[in-house]
Amino acid sequence: MILGKKRKIGRMIEEISVGEKLEVTEKIEDRDLLLFLGLSNDNNPLFIQHDYASMTPFKKPIVPQIMLLAIVTGAISKYLPGPGSSIKKSDVTYNNPVYHYETVHYQFEVIDVSKEAHEVLIRVNGTNETGHSVLEGEFTVCPPYPVKPLTKTTSFDNF
Repeated sequence: MILGKKRKIGRMIEEISVGEKLEVTEKIEDRDLLLFLGLSNDNNPLFIQHDYASMTPFKKPIVPQIMLLAIVTGAISKYLPGPGSSIKKSDVTYNNPVYHYETVHYQFEVIDVSKEAHEVLIRVNGTNETGHSVLEGEFTVCPPYPVKPLTKTTSFDNF
């Protein structure tokens, strides 16, 4: 609870099943790139300078790979399992570059649920507009835990 406003948490581990899927589509815009680069203090010319990028095999500026990863982790935090979850491990491969103004389609799938370890394993595949793979990964995620009420005390339970 933040400043008295109750926040919705994501799904508990008991509510998640192997085979569940989620799809997310994001268009990469200049505003998003500039905000991300400013926040990360990343001034790699490959990400923003057309004259430099034109002299590389990429031919034009590309989207920072970590920005693609941020979209994935954001979707995990927002949707699957959702708010209150935590990523414990990630294994990601970036197969092809994503260029400015491209749309990336992400497919998420729960491939394992371990109630004993309180973990779910989520496979993610990202493709660009032409269907080429741009990202593949697996994420070990700790779903949210049930919250304990702040108002209930145990000091007088014996009375």
